[in-house]
Amino acid sequence: MRTGAPRFAGVYAATVCPMLPDGEIDRASLRRHLRAVGAARGLAGLLVNGHAGENFTLSAGEQRMVLEEARAALPAPAQVVAGVNAEASAVAVRLARDAAAAGADAILLFPPFSWALSQDLGVAVRHHALVSEAYGLLLFLYQAPAAAAQLTCRPDTLAALLALPNVAGIKEGSWEAAAYEATRRLVRSLRPDVAVMASGDEHLLTCFVLGSEGTQVSLAALMPETVIALEAAADGRSQGGAGGAPGDLSAGQGDLRHAARRAGDGASQGLPVHAGADRPCRLPCAHGRPAGG
Repeated sequence: MRTGAPRFAGVYAATVCPMLPDGEIDRASLRRHLRAVGAARGLAGLLVNGHAGENFTLSAGEQRMVLEEARAALPAPAQVVAGVNAEASAVAVRLARDAAAAGADAILLFPPFSWALSQDLGVAVRHHALVSEAYGLLLFLYQAPAAAAQLTCRPDTLAALLALPNVAGIKEGSWEAAAYEATRRLVRSLRPDVAVMASGDEHLLTCFVLGSEGTQVSLAALMPETVIALEAAADGRSQGGAGGAPGDLSAGQGDLRHAARRAGDGASQGLPVHAGADRPCRLPCAHGRPAGG
């Protein structure tokens, strides 16, 4: 159920970054992966260099290369959001500069891991402001899981961050329905133009029903058609839900059940095997970068 007029809406697949056995990026597989996922009908865009895409384990050059490949695989008007995760604000600014140069439509700024021990409101606002102001890119905030200590934004911190003019959305990764709803209520009351994107695979349907502008989730890189169908059915935009009021699932309940059943079938049959059996480029390899690599 979409409300307001956010610039970002729909399903954004959080892609993976395939690796060779030696820990280097498998660029050919990456290119195939991005193209295979990006070809899904109805996909709004991609999220690259997020947690599923190896994130901070990649060098600045590698992150830019991934983004360039994504932009080439998914030309405008489809959108590409680039994850940025750095302990130092100056490093985050440089990564944002690279993202802007490589054609990102927005960046998703992750909170530094050191904030898990202690998060200061002034530091949080300054960190985000420096990055968002440096190159004028639109900014997605990240709401960390509710169990992630102080990485999770408190209501006062989130309210202060929403005052930044370049904020266009939030990837809501609380992994708790009640926390998600609380975040959404706060965002809608302060910035109805900011998109609240659902996250957390097993909570997608609940979040869609509570209200969202879409999702940024790695599950959509595995089975994009199912996630797209689920979001459309919950939003009343599918064929069976045509004419239904936002939030009224009765008109499209057949489509919703069908989409949910497809998702359930994937889980019951073993998701990686089921979803990737006929489209191997969506998960091109099982290698990851070694810890500390």
